[in-house]
Amino acid sequence: MEDRYLTFALGKGRLAKHTMDLFEKIGISCQEMKDKTTRKLLFVNEEQKLRFFLAKGPDVPTYVEYGAADIGIVGRDTILEEARNIYEVLDLGFGKCRMCICGPQSAEAYLHHHELIRVATKYPRIAKDYFYNKKHQTVEIIKLNGSIELAPIVGLSEVICDIVETGYTLKENGLVVLEEVCPLSARMVVNQVSMKMEHERISKLINDLQAALQEEEP
Repeated sequence: MEDRYLTFALGKGRLAKHTMDLFEKIGISCQEMKDKTTRKLLFVNEEQKLRFFLAKGPDVPTYVEYGAADIGIVGRDTILEEARNIYEVLDLGFGKCRMCICGPQSAEAYLHHHELIRVATKYPRIAKDYFYNKKHQTVEIIKLNGSIELAPIVGLSEVICDIVETGYTLKENGLVVLEEVCPLSARMVVNQVSMKMEHERISKLINDLQAALQEEEP
């Protein structure tokens, strides 16, 4: 099976850079990816029989589920929202943030009295799961694609369900974190068939990454 390439789908941007930095610590590299001017979409390490491609975050679990990639690196928010049939095997520890319910301080009462409220979010599946299955509160979920903080300010919704990294944007717009839904970070996911077919190679990769992550811990 050594002739087969192991294919990685990486979330574009900071996630991909952090991932490749981590991979270099365990002896995996890809020179082609370091060329900032390249227009290539698929990068190959012939020596190690590895292939890499960059994809939009929400697409990574799809590539992995359908076997176009054996392994994906993506934020846990995307994994939860996409709910694909894939294995989540490792927390890579970077890209840490939180999924939270936010709004003006005055909206806190709505969350305790099980009132029917509107929740604006980019993550309707996560929001629905949180309110319906954990809080047992009926809500109307409004899907937005950007500037979620605007929704409670202009009266579109009472609260929002969104990622909070530093909290600066919330503060600047008079909003606060009212409840935490779950912690988030970059995760490694694996195609279910690949896990069986390439068990040895993928298990070694997971173990090597775990060791490298432990070394990084203070």
